Amino acid sequence: MYFAGINSNSQEDTMSKKNVEELLIAGGSDEAIRRKYDVLKTMDEFVALAGTDGYQFSVADLEDVLRESGDSFESIGNPAKKMIWWH
Repeated sequence: MYFAGINSNSQEDTMSKKNVEELLIAGGSDEAIRRKYDVLKTMDEFVALAGTDGYQFSVADLEDVLRESGDSFESIGNPAKKMIWWH
């Protein structure tokens, strides 16, 4: 579907990526958010939890944002932590 010459899917992709970015920023400033998400093993679990917290995006959106920022979803350390949070 097109609106005013702009592909609506493109607009949805932009909004979804913005939701990823907002969550990564929120986690960067809030340790409780980081702890809640750091324990998740898969991107599917991460995206599902994000949806319950009001952040609507797909695994593909998360992968795109992480790739564009040079971040990896893998956890390191004990307790496990993700190095994806933006400060």
